[in-house]
Parts: sequence; C-alpha cells; structure tokens
Amino acid sequence: MTSSASPLFQPLELPNGVVIPNRLCKAAMEENLCDEGQLPGDRLYELYRRWAEGGVGLTLTGNVMVAADAMTGPGGVVLQAETDLAPFKRWAKMGTPPGGQLWMQINHPGRQVYEAMGETALSPSDVALDMGNLSKLFAQPRAMTEVEIETLIERFAITSHKAQSAGFTGVQVHAAHGYLISQFLSPLSNRRTDQWGGDITNRSRILIEVIKRIRAVVAPNFCVSVKLNSADFQTGGFSLADAIAVVESLNGLGVDLVELSGGSYESPAMQGRVAEKEEGKSESTLRREAYFVDFAREVAAVATMPIMVTGGILRRSVAENALEKNEAGFAVAMLGIARGMAFQPDLPNRWRAGEFDIALPEVNWKNKTFAALAVMAVTKVQLNRVAAGKAPKKEVSPFWSLLADQFKNKQKTKRYRNWRSQ
Repeated sequence: MTSSASPLFQPLELPNGVVIPNRLCKAAMEENLCDEGQLPGDRLYELYRRWAEGGVGLTLTGNVMVAADAMTGPGGVVLQAETDLAPFKRWAKMGTPPGGQLWMQINHPGRQVYEAMGETALSPSDVALDMGNLSKLFAQPRAMTEVEIETLIERFAITSHKAQSAGFTGVQVHAAHGYLISQFLSPLSNRRTDQWGGDITNRSRILIEVIKRIRAVVAPNFCVSVKLNSADFQTGGFSLADAIAVVESLNGLGVDLVELSGGSYESPAMQGRVAEKEEGKSESTLRREAYFVDFAREVAAVATMPIMVTGGILRRSVAENALEKNEAGFAVAMLGIARGMAFQPDLPNRWRAGEFDIALPEVNWKNKTFAALAVMAVTKVQLNRVAAGKAPKKEVSPFWSLLADQFKNKQKTKRYRNWRSQ
C-alpha cells in the first residue's frame, strides 16, 4: 500500500472542527527531564523538536503536573497559576508538528508518589499501593477532603488555561495508569461512601467535573482529551464495562478524543504485562502488538468522539490493521506510539518512505515490577540521548540502565526538595 493510500496518513477531523493531518500520535512518556524549578528547558526543547519533525500529526507531552507537591517523579514539569509561561511558550513553539497539534498531558499522581519526595500523598481513600517489597517506596496516602477535591478540579482548569496561553493546542487529562483520577475510578482504591464513591456514576464524577471546568475556561478550538484505562487488569478493579460507561458520560461534554490504555503501577498492562488474568484476556494476548485495540473498538461503539489506542505498535502493517473496523463496524481513529518513537523519533516519516519496522529490546525478568522499571529505564536512556542531540542506542543493559536511573532520581529528588523548601 502506498503512503498516500495508507489510512495512517489520512486526516482526522475532531468534534470541535480541528483537523489532525494524519492518524499517528507521539504518545506520552514520562521524560523526567525538567530544568531547575520544574520547568521545561533545552533538553525538552530538543527532544520535542525531533519528534515534531518526525512525521506525527499529534504530539502528546509527558506528564505535566497540576500541583507542585504532587509529582510522579522528581524530574517532572509543573504548570500552576503562578508559573512563568516563557519556557512553556518556547516548548510549544519547538514541539508543535508542522500543520499538526501539540497537546499537554496534565496529571496528578495521587497515591503514586514516592516517599522520598517528602510530600503528603492524597487519594480518594487511605488505600496504599500494593507493590510487594517495593510498597515502602511510596507514601502512605490519606483520603481527600471535599475542599481538596474541589481545589484539584480547579487546578486542572487553571493548568489547561495556562497551556492554551502558552501556545499548546490542547490538553489530555490523565485518568489512567493508576494516577489520581484513575484511583477515583477504581473500586479497589476508591472506597468512599459520599458523592465521589460507590457506583461508576459517582466514581467518575471527578473526571466529569474536571472536563466541565476545563471546557468553561478554554476556547472552543482548544482540544480537550482524556486518557482512560480500558481496564485495570486487577480482579475487582476498573473494568471494560466501567470504561464504556465513563465514555458514555463524556459524550456531549466537548471531549475531542479519548485515548484507551490500561494498567497501573500495580499491574503494568501498558507494557504488555499484567498481574492477573481478567475476563479471559491472558498475558500472551496482551503481549501482542496493539494490545488494547480490541478493547478500544468496543468503546468506540458507544463514543461520539474519536478513540485512540496506544500500546505496542511498532510495525506499519500492524498500525494499518489497528485502524480497521471490527465485525460490528467500529474502528479506532488514532494510534499512539510511545516507546517506538523513543528508539526511532522519525518512525512515521520512515513509514511514509516505505516499510520500516522497529524491534525493541525485551526485559523478560521474572519479577514483573522490576521488569517494568527496567523497560522505563532503557526507554529513558533513549530519551536522554535524543534530548542531547544524539542518536538512540538500542543495545543498552537493562540492569545498568535501571541502576543509573535510580541514581539520577536520587539527585533530582534532592534538587526537587531544595526547590520546594524555598
């Protein structure tokens, strides 16, 4: 199939009228590359410049935090009401693909915050992460008050408005992977008995209110999207039926795109790994490429907005197949590529030029948690190299990458805590 005929390179019109020039998105990865003061700087500018020139129609940033005391990692970026916008304007200018879109992923980690950060962990309930021997690395959460929930909702709106002012063309609200909004959605971590807990209508209330508040403060042509788990892949957790119900609730609220993923720190299905089997989906099923596409097609059946799927897409043929309709006639509209674009920043351009497939190094350690951490560490090696103007390097040691990443995180944690104390 020629590039001009490939569905990958056809435009997509969103509900608000914005047109994305093709169906490929550089999906979000946590770069951990901020400058002093938790601000974007030269490394992020260079990394996003490379991705902007790589051929995607849409670029999603890694986590940008809505609160300085709630970080997924010590090298993360923060955007609050008082934040200087100059570095963000530079980031937006460098990172927007030609004729395309640059959306800021905005997030709050909730209980998924490291104890070493020295901050109070908030969550819907006081249910700590169950990471086995690694549980002690994370702060013990406490349940949020009504006032704190309202403050959180407003923070998402403030960060969205600031992102628009800086020149970003949209935001993505992170409601997946076990972060705070995902914690509200899951009955395992949300045991509240008030309006924010209980059935899926109450558990999704915070997400609905965040979307409403954002839409009230941004322009109609500013895109608002949501990243949602197709499932948590934990027994008794957030399910595909829950995901379908949430998307039905988002219909009509001005959401322009929903990205489907899955998993959390406890069950990292976003890397093709699960802690337990659920609903007949085995680990071998999830390990295949485009491993969330079947879930996404089911969600697309009820969605009035386009659905994007991210996870394991490395080959052009697999990407094209992922855009095909299922037997019921429903299809995914956009594809997110994460790790593939860490190892090959211009992968879409290479696909345009012909069949170019990329194989990523596997980390098949018995301990799934350590394996997941090693996968992220190996990926960060590539992000650091590209950010420094170098070529990616696939042959790196997972063990030494993980060790180096932990050392760097300690240094960044010290810098973060010094900044917070000031």
